[in-house]
Amino acid sequence: MRSQILRIIPAGFLAVMGLIAFNAHAQNFPSQQVRLISPFPAGSGPDVVARIVGERLAATWKQPVIIDPRPGANGFLALGAGKQAAPTGYDLVVADAGHLAVNPSLFRNLPYDPKTDFVPVGAFYRNPFFIVVGANSAIRNIKDLAAAAVVAPGKVTYGSNAVGGPLHLGGALVETATGTKMLHVPYKEISQLYLAVSTGEVDWAMASLASAGPLLKAGKLRLIAVADTKRLDAAPAVPTFEEAGGAKPLVVRGWVAIMAPRGTPASAVATLNRDINEALKQPSVAEKLNGFGFEPYVLTPSAISALIASETVFYADVVKRTGASAD
Repeated sequence: MRSQILRIIPAGFLAVMGLIAFNAHAQNFPSQQVRLISPFPAGSGPDVVARIVGERLAATWKQPVIIDPRPGANGFLALGAGKQAAPTGYDLVVADAGHLAVNPSLFRNLPYDPKTDFVPVGAFYRNPFFIVVGANSAIRNIKDLAAAAVVAPGKVTYGSNAVGGPLHLGGALVETATGTKMLHVPYKEISQLYLAVSTGEVDWAMASLASAGPLLKAGKLRLIAVADTKRLDAAPAVPTFEEAGGAKPLVVRGWVAIMAPRGTPASAVATLNRDINEALKQPSVAEKLNGFGFEPYVLTPSAISALIASETVFYADVVKRTGASAD
């Protein structure tokens, strides 16, 4: 009996100590700098939002929140760094629908797995995409775009910043919605893409207000429709796809989430999710995001998992239909 008690006490002691350590982590987290590894270039829409939300979180936590941009390679650099980071909650990854829901269907040898390498922490925003043309384009609406594509099948061009990315597949959905065939032209950088649209090098592209913002403000681009069921408060004069001459509604939206390396403590995930959502609810933060045409996206980790799963199925079908491949 005595030996049994001696065996039981250490086990019970370890369990209690583990619980104490768990609670201490939950109460003290975060107690140091938090890093957001981002696949987006500095100054892009997601980067700007990460800085806005990060500033609010830094004020809440009394700890620095830094943005670590690692653009390029279809997000592989940033997500690879996030995958290799210690699962402590202090290193997080910013990722969008392309990285988490499109790439699994686009690459045969994806160097990360959204389901097994990461856990969802929170979301930043979602946004509808606009259809943008050059300011001097003869295309005034979706009816004009469809008519031009019917007259010259495969000659009307649309651009994107990546083969198989959300902008490419969004363009493919416009082809499907208009019953036309157009030519996709990929660019390496999003800044190159919208410059090409502004000069007429390509006829049109999908865009967010933030990504196309500088050239829109300069009067070199023009929005002809928003791919959503309603007009956006940030651009109330821009008609919906259907209002602009589409035969039926078209919804093409993007979203950005925050992920942590697999194995990150549940207590850290819960704290991060709570505080990110609280930051998004702040009127000053929501107002800034709305100004970019972004809707603050308040989600639980389980809701983000469900979103990724459903979007992965959706985009797998789009990739299959378009024959898109980045390998």
